[in-house]
Amino acid sequence: MNKIKIIEQGYIKKDIPKFNVGDTIKVLVKLAEADDKVRLHPFEGVVISRRGSGINENFTVRKVSYGEGIERVFPLHSPAIERIEVIRSGKVKRAKLYYLRAKVGRRATKIEEQEEKEATSS
Repeated sequence: MNKIKIIEQGYIKKDIPKFNVGDTIKVLVKLAEADDKVRLHPFEGVVISRRGSGINENFTVRKVSYGEGIERVFPLHSPAIERIEVIRSGKVKRAKLYYLRAKVGRRATKIEEQEEKEATSS
């Protein structure tokens, strides 16, 4: 193992839940309000992409707020992320959900859940 990988191991977070593209998640981000005050700001949306590996892994979350689409890219092992909560697990057939950018309304946020799909097929 080279020296860079050994140093990166110290910065990798261990308490990250397993989530995939298509899942609805809530990311709680730390925001500095004053010199010693930190506020948690939630950002809830659908994961439209994941890329990278190790310490360089990123994921993109998209939400629609007041009719306007907002996308935010988060480094997975960032110290600014307090925690990640998986709200809903979705089943998709793509690795990147960039087609959601063209969708509006319910179509932009509706991704079928695995449990619902399995229950109706049984």
